[in-house]
Amino acid sequence: MNWELILAIIASVFSSTGFWALITTLINNRHKRVSVEGKMLRGLAHDRICELGSKYLRQGDITKDEFENLHDYLFIPYQDLKGNGTAEKIMNDVKRLPMREVRRDEKP
Repeated sequence: MNWELILAIIASVFSSTGFWALITTLINNRHKRVSVEGKMLRGLAHDRICELGSKYLRQGDITKDEFENLHDYLFIPYQDLKGNGTAEKIMNDVKRLPMREVRRDEKP
């Protein structure tokens, strides 16, 4: 095959509006999927923060490990996903709880 013909075909594809429209559509669809996944993760984190936080508030105290799990592994990433509102209020209330040495189901 003639290299000039191959280069002409490649140049035609890259200069076509349809090619760039396809690339733009693919990029936008990927961004939309990631955005939906981010919203789902934020929703799941919100639910878990509210559920666990409410449990600790009913107990009236929290262990250091429970606090670190809730705060460091759920709340901080939740904030990074632009979450706020109810979960943030619950987390602020949990921060004021007294710390207990061991979990309730553990023996000292």
